[in-house]
Amino acid sequence: MGSNIEESILALCRQHPEGLPEAVLEQYIPATQRTTAMNNLLAKHRLRILQHPRDNSLVYQEVIQEEAAKLKGLSAEDLLVYQHIAQAGDTGIWTKDLKNRTNLQQPQITKILKNLDQRSLVKSVKSVINPSRKVYILFELEPARELTGGAWYTGQDFDAEFIQVLQQACHKYIENEGVATLEEVADFVRTKGFSRVELRDADVLCILRTLEFDGLVESSLSDDGEVYRPARHVVPKTSPFTSMPCGVCPVINECSDGGVISPSTCTYYQTWLDF
Repeated sequence: MGSNIEESILALCRQHPEGLPEAVLEQYIPATQRTTAMNNLLAKHRLRILQHPRDNSLVYQEVIQEEAAKLKGLSAEDLLVYQHIAQAGDTGIWTKDLKNRTNLQQPQITKILKNLDQRSLVKSVKSVINPSRKVYILFELEPARELTGGAWYTGQDFDAEFIQVLQQACHKYIENEGVATLEEVADFVRTKGFSRVELRDADVLCILRTLEFDGLVESSLSDDGEVYRPARHVVPKTSPFTSMPCGVCPVINECSDGGVISPSTCTYYQTWLDF
């Protein structure tokens, strides 16, 4: 009888993947029958208790058998920390947040995390936003792009050289094609294999926007949506109106007509006049 009740509870959990509320459980299984069954499921690690993301109420969630086997031998405190890390998903959770949510002391959390890490249940990831802060995610998950910086970071370093390569490739493609959509440019970039990671259309759009800001390409709307073409009027990188040598000359106070330092003998001034 007990095993049937346990299966019924797990079946209800499958119908509520975000978490089975206590109120729903009460509608189907009387309290006298479910208490022992739920304690058995918790002891066998087939059930976890979580806070619902919308209202923070306690809900129940099934733990698949493969995961339950991995969790065998963990203490109640180990499981508590593991469940909070699992609930954080691929964005991870900081040790300080673990301390606040579990009410465990920091040395205890450090010991638990070391144990979970050694069992390949969790792993630490450094955030590019806060390099000094470690966050923890489940071992089998890939960290979110917000943590790793996505395609623009190699480890913790901003990869300016890679971005420059993409800019040149996208610009050259648009010049050769005459006009191209975002999807066409993105397909070209992925086909050529410029990146070690999968580039989304949104990533390529960032590159195209930098080319727009640099005055190398321009966008317009067509029947196919937004398209990109080479800029008709390329803005020069330097201008005689903004690069007059006198403005940065270290000896300008000693410069005068007929003097040792004068406009008539200044090679920088003559070069500027040749613009």
